[in-house]
Amino acid sequence: MLFYMTTLNLVRFLIENAPRLEEGERDDQAVSVLDAWKHLDFLCRNCIINSLADSLYNVYSTMKTAKELWESLDRKYKTEDFEAKKLIVGRFLDYKTVESKIVINQVQELQVILHEIHTEGMILSKTFQ
Repeated sequence: MLFYMTTLNLVRFLIENAPRLEEGERDDQAVSVLDAWKHLDFLCRNCIINSLADSLYNVYSTMKTAKELWESLDRKYKTEDFEAKKLIVGRFLDYKTVESKIVINQVQELQVILHEIHTEGMILSKTFQ
């Protein structure tokens, strides 16, 4: 989604706040800038919402700005990503070999766990492995 927003040149709406009009600043140019910002923010927000699963629409459709929506999604899925990584590391640390299983199968299980760790972008020293 971030790549898509970048290609549409809308990524700034995910990180910047809307411009504010000062009390004395009610000229046509300032109002036009604010209107353009609101329109592009609307497009950005709806591009993101459109890409969500139908079950998530009601949850996130209440967000007023693209930045608010993006930050909410970012918090949600970064937390889930962290939990997934924690689970994989826990499986690695809790792994135990048993005599009732063939050694080759157990080594393959451990290699699969190590591959998942590397796939998640985590690094383990060769010595520790």
